[in-house]
Order: sequence, then structure tokens, then C-alpha cells
Amino acid sequence: MRGTVPSATVAMPIPRASVDAAAPVPTGLYVGEASQWLSASTGRIALDGYSWMQAVHWVAGSGLYEPRRYRSHGPRSFGPTTVRVAQELAQLSPCRPGISYLMRRTGLSERSVEYHLGMMREAGLLAWIVKGTRVSGGPAQVSEFARMIPAQFDVALGIRTVQRDETAPAYTRAVSGFGEAGRELMAKLAKKAARKVRRPRPKSSSKRPTKASGRGVEQRSVTAVSHEVRCTPMQVGTSASSSAGTTSFPPESKLASGEAKSHTPTKSKASRSGRRSLNTVGRRYQLARELTLEIDWLRGCSVPRIAWVARNVADAGWTVTDVRAWLHVRGQAAEVRRGSGLLAVLLTGAERVLDTPQKRTAAVEQWRGAQEAARRHRIQQVRARTERYEGDWNAPTSRAVLREVDAAFAQVRDAATGGRRQAEVDAADAVLPLEPSEQELAELRAAAASELMRGETTHIRCMDPHMALAVFGERLVARAAQLDAGSRSSLMTYGRR
Repeated sequence: MRGTVPSATVAMPIPRASVDAAAPVPTGLYVGEASQWLSASTGRIALDGYSWMQAVHWVAGSGLYEPRRYRSHGPRSFGPTTVRVAQELAQLSPCRPGISYLMRRTGLSERSVEYHLGMMREAGLLAWIVKGTRVSGGPAQVSEFARMIPAQFDVALGIRTVQRDETAPAYTRAVSGFGEAGRELMAKLAKKAARKVRRPRPKSSSKRPTKASGRGVEQRSVTAVSHEVRCTPMQVGTSASSSAGTTSFPPESKLASGEAKSHTPTKSKASRSGRRSLNTVGRRYQLARELTLEIDWLRGCSVPRIAWVARNVADAGWTVTDVRAWLHVRGQAAEVRRGSGLLAVLLTGAERVLDTPQKRTAAVEQWRGAQEAARRHRIQQVRARTERYEGDWNAPTSRAVLREVDAAFAQVRDAATGGRRQAEVDAADAVLPLEPSEQELAELRAAAASELMRGETTHIRCMDPHMALAVFGERLVARAAQLDAGSRSSLMTYGRR
């Protein structure tokens, strides 16, 4: 627990003679408030805490980010205290730190913790996934961050990245290699990331013996604790050496042939290529994280809870596309109150129904076909609405005008057919009796009253006003007029519930 913080200055390496060109040095590092979300970030997600701590030490030593340039209060520089806060964040998975947790682990005040979290967001090292809220009368929701590696870090060290999945977001790109110019700086950052920076001890009192005081000063000058006895959360008891600071020695065959040239910890082929093999729990968490990012009603849900809910399909080798296809086949609720609970119900028995890759592929094709059909339907709706409101002619809304238009079209059709239609209509009118009987009038009034109960006025409005008044009476005609006036208002609806 003893030691002081190392100096924050890291000199940029002098490029060695190589076929690779020297990487350009960035001139500034700052991320605005609007770009501090994961969807708007220009960096890439760190695969593990170790690689993220390399980027943290690079930001601390490069001097590209100056807090006092963008804020008038708070810490003056990205210093050792910020690195200590970052070390606590690197051990969290997922990165959902509470302010009280960081205060207890680092010994800082609430305001200081908030300052250093804001500095790491402005430096591009953290990005919001879920922003915590405080609800009156309820518990506060903890914020969730994504550990990011700024794009300036890749440029400064000549790191090459590749996007293996073209449909995935840009922040999921992986490392494919790096130039020769940044190897020396990368080795220095690897050593810094492997060491643990401790909180400095308070100054010793002048009343203490001189010998003990001198020994305390000498111990505080140590910058790392890679070889001290310390306790770790992942071990039982104490260890005489740190697992992060140990060096992996090559076998004797490599030493005899002279091929071992570097003493830095070696990585597996999967780590060097940007891919990391995941165990069962890792696959569950990976699927849960993708589900919370791609499904709207799972936004904000706890990733460990979703990982437990989707454990069966994750163990069966399902991807996020397979899960979305199954949700389409199973059907989704219109209103979601608790996303994790609904997902647990919908995924019940899914791994037994789609138990083969062929069945899952068929479900995915069906889901994509439904998406394409929905997209075409939306296009047709927009096109019909555009033609309706932007066409050359709009149908009149007045019933009287509509009757006149229909009469005009009827005259045009009669003229085209030589007057035969009008003669047929006149002959039909001549056959009909001039005055209906009382029974027929009663049936017409009953039909009109039933129609008015449903909000329709066809029987009354199709007649001449004077004739309608004589046949249906003043009460029914007045009611029909009220319904017609209400139907033209956007605040009233008849005939539907």
C-alpha cells in the first residue's frame, strides 16, 4: 500500500529506421459533450482493462488533453489521481461504477470523483452507454460506461484497425497490426499498465524518529508495487509478487536459437489478431450486451440480468440475429413494463424449438423477409399520402359539392352513351309510385334513426332538404345536421371505438 505516483510525462519515441513511415503526432485531444455517447464516439471499444490502461497512461503522458483549457474549475491536469480512478474502472465488468464505490476505493470526495470521470469522458477514454438518473423518492440509477481507446492513440502509435463486420458499428473495429515507429512507446505503456499505482501516504509527523521517518520517505519514492506484498480481490490471502508484473520467460529452445528478443509479456495469436476466445460466461455477457444495444425495449436493462435470462440460447451458440428472428416468430408485446421479464418469457424453450442451425437460418430469412415487406408497405403509404396531398386535384369535402360533381359526371356519361341512361332513369322514376305509404314511411324513419345511432346520415342527406323534412321529420333532420357538423371536426369520431 506504499508508494508515490510516477511522473505523468511520457516522451514520444524517436522512430527507428523501418519500412513503415513515422506515425503523425496528434495536436489535440478533446471530446465535446454531445459526442460523449457510445453511438457518437470516434474511438473503439477496449477489449480488456489492460489495453485500456495503456491508452490511459498515454493520455496522461502525452499532454494532449488539458482540463483547464476547457473548464474553469477542477483538477489542472490529467494526473496520477485520474490514473488511480481509471485503475478502479478497469477492474469492473461491466463498467457501472457508483460514486460512493469510487469514493470508498480511492479516498476521494464526491466532487473529485465526478471531476475525474468528466475528464476521462472529455479525453475520449469513456463513453456513456446509460446515463444515471435520480428519481425523487426512489434509488438513484448508476451510470454505465464503455471503456474507449481514442482514435488519436491509434494514430500516434501507428496502430492499424479493421472492421471485420461491415454491419457492426464503427466502434467495434479491431486491431490488425501496428507500425514499427510505435513499438518502443507501446512497450513503455505496457510496463506502466502492468503496475499498480497506489495512493500516496500522508506525510510523516516530525515527532517520529528520524530513522523511521527516513525509511518512510524512501518507501514513498517507489512508484510501483509490482514486487511488493499486497492483497488482491481475486486472490485468497497475500502474494509475494504481482501477477500483473511478472515476466514470461521463453523456453530454452528459443534461448538457444537466439530468437527470444523481447522480455515483454507475450500474447496469444487470438489477442494479436484482435479476437479473444470467450468462455461460456463471456459468450453470455457478449450476447446480453448486443441485445441491450440493438433491441429498443431492452435499453437500460442490466447486462448481467440479461446474460442470465439468455444463458440457454447463448450456450446453444445463438447470435443476436437469431434472437431477433425468434422474437419476430414468437411475437412481441405492444407495451413493455419490464424488459428482462418479457425476454425471459419469450425465450422459454427457444433452444429446443430451433435446435439446429438450419432452423435458425430459416427463421432469420423469415424475419428479414418480414422486414422487407414492412419497408415496402411504408414506402407505399408514403407514396399514397404524397399523391393525395400533392396531386393536381383534391376531392371536395362538402356533400353538396360531391352530389353536383357526381351529377356532372353522370351527364357526361349520358352524352357519351346517347342519352340511353337518362331514358332508363326516367322510365324507372315513372314506374315508382309518387307517394309512399305510411308503412314505408315508418320503415324509412326507423332505418334513418338506426343509422343516426351509428353516426351515419346517408338516408337523410341523399334526399332534397324539403323532401327529407317531410319524410323524416324535423327531429331526425336536425340530428343529421349535428352529426354532419361534428364529422368535419378533428376532435370527434363517429362509428368507431
